[in-house]
Amino acid sequence: MTVPQAETESVDRRSLHERIAADLRDDIMSGELAPGESLPSTARLKERFGASNATVQKALQLLKEESLVVGRAGASVTIREHRQRTVRPAALTTADRWLTEAAKHGTHARSVLRDVAEVLPPADVRSAFGLPADGTVLQRSQILLIDDEPAELVYCYYLLDIARGTALMERRRIKGGAPALLAELGHPARRSVDRVSARIPTQEQYRALHLTSSTPVLRTLRVVYGDGDSPVEVTVMVKAGHLYELQYEFGA
Repeated sequence: MTVPQAETESVDRRSLHERIAADLRDDIMSGELAPGESLPSTARLKERFGASNATVQKALQLLKEESLVVGRAGASVTIREHRQRTVRPAALTTADRWLTEAAKHGTHARSVLRDVAEVLPPADVRSAFGLPADGTVLQRSQILLIDDEPAELVYCYYLLDIARGTALMERRRIKGGAPALLAELGHPARRSVDRVSARIPTQEQYRALHLTSSTPVLRTLRVVYGDGDSPVEVTVMVKAGHLYELQYEFGA
């Protein structure tokens, strides 16, 4: 039995300028359009997509807002340098390693502590810790910046039985990092498990990461296990999806 095409393919209900921006964004992220290279002229884009001048300009404005391209009056629109970053999750187990890795690529990276508070965490964080629906934990949140541009939101969660009376509860950076402190407290990290999903940003993520309405985020839930396979830390990391790709390496 042949299934009608209409039943196997969903209709793209996005506006034309959003579809144009999506195709150009893919060309940029795949390397088809390289950093420093000019985008095709407006006339060529109008012909390629069967669009009006105004629609093409709206598409280009989306890419400008996402910091993927830059345009100046009287000049062509060009691809911005070094916009997409390849992330190797196994190598970035702490914020300090994240900062060190960023520095290797010639960028200025820093982290800013946003808040330290006892909170009711997201359901997947409670599940990882084995907490009831009303279970609370300590949350340490920070934002990571590259060249002063927001790059990633990080929320680190700890059981209160472990955090109370320690530097984890203090509103300041922890000397040596949280993993070293946890090890000193008898909770060394033995292994980590990541779960990555693409999502529409929340209002907080949208504002903090300076996103646009068409930009997804990559959300990583990282569970760090200690001795006895008990979670000692759960971290939620949120990145702008159009600026990152994840790289995994496997043996033969």
